[in-house]
Amino acid sequence: MGRVAAVILAAGKGTRMRSQLPKVLHKVAGKYLIQHVLDTCKKLLVDKIIIIVGHQGELVQEKIGQGPIYAWQREQLGTGHAVLQAGDFITEDVETVLLVCGDTPLLTADTLQNLLEMHQGQGAAATVLTTCMPDPTGYGRIVRDDRNEVVRIVEQKDATPEELAIQEINSGSYCFNARHLKEALLQIRPDNAQGEYYLTDVIAVFKQQGLKVLAYETEDPEEIAGINSRIQLAQAEAVFRRRINEKLMGQGVTILDPGNTYIEGDVQIAPDTVIYPYTFLQGRTVIGRECEIGPNCTIKDSTIAAGVTVTHSVIVESEIGENCQIGPYSYLRPGTRLGRGVKVGDFVELKKTVVGEGSKIPHLSYIGDAVVGQKVNIGAGTITCNYDGKNKWLTEIEDGAFIGSNSNLVAPVKVERNAYVAAGSTITENVPAGALGVARGRQANIPGWVKEKKKQLEEK
Repeated sequence: MGRVAAVILAAGKGTRMRSQLPKVLHKVAGKYLIQHVLDTCKKLLVDKIIIIVGHQGELVQEKIGQGPIYAWQREQLGTGHAVLQAGDFITEDVETVLLVCGDTPLLTADTLQNLLEMHQGQGAAATVLTTCMPDPTGYGRIVRDDRNEVVRIVEQKDATPEELAIQEINSGSYCFNARHLKEALLQIRPDNAQGEYYLTDVIAVFKQQGLKVLAYETEDPEEIAGINSRIQLAQAEAVFRRRINEKLMGQGVTILDPGNTYIEGDVQIAPDTVIYPYTFLQGRTVIGRECEIGPNCTIKDSTIAAGVTVTHSVIVESEIGENCQIGPYSYLRPGTRLGRGVKVGDFVELKKTVVGEGSKIPHLSYIGDAVVGQKVNIGAGTITCNYDGKNKWLTEIEDGAFIGSNSNLVAPVKVERNAYVAAGSTITENVPAGALGVARGRQANIPGWVKEKKKQLEEK
């Protein structure tokens, strides 16, 4: 087989989105619309990917980055004109052009592979991806001949009443013979209600030349849905969520309430883990076996080892060791790493902190820019004072140390192995191994003070 080039249309404004962003840079299931399409094309192992950019094309290039070839459509003159801009990049060695829209994130690699195989296997000049819809309003209609080949594609605004009754619609995705496509694009004219160069007019050119035009019909209309409004964006989000949750449940993950669980496509979860409702798992999060996550958790770009419990908490860009207990109401910020069997309790915030095996930070503490050893106990209300107004400084708490409640550790400072810090202390100097650090004023009790105070108030 000859080489295959994928062309992704991403030049439109998307005015119905009511947004300053180009349409293809709106997100669904944690990724840009166009990124979903790009990832699907990559799964097909095509030889090159060309993205047609136009409206805010620089921003699209910035967000998607290097890898694809970018071709510019400086004027918005229709889909046929857009594809024509890719002509210089469709080189002589390219036999097949796979064309998809950048706002169709629900397309699957299986469907596009089947489209490619039909097209190449039957030697067609073009093969259209189609589906049948009970209400085809807004879509171009597929007109076939008595041999079941495609005669033409009629846009909604140009269709006759008989053509409007057709339920088979054009998805906007195609395979083309590259040479025939380039020749036909030079022959189409903007003789339509919109005054645009329709890519669909290429089909009529092919038929006039006696070339074969086929249609591959997918049975799942959801796949071909284009995103043109916020409503359709939400509908696509629901489809992605259902697909992802069903796939994970099929792999042995328990999701108690799939309709209220939000998991992005790159998340990996091992079998026998339980996900409770109102949990958001985002980015490249990886969760091990036999964990319990949720309810009401957000975990992003983090690695959670086996046997971990996370309840009512937020974890971002962190690594959690086996059998840890997190929450409720913990916040683990980027750079946090917990060893095996660590407990991080209610209303604890960790930031860029390493905590050793078996240590406990049970409640009401902020530990930032710190290295905590093994089997350390940090009492309620402890704070590492890591910021001096200009720089962040390190706090070190070595193995076996005990930090009393309501302590302030003013970094840079070290509490050495098996040392104690007395409750209520503000520690500004290192505490040696095995020592007790006390840094607080002496208590003074004044007899009769309350009676005297009340007397003064009554005399005023």
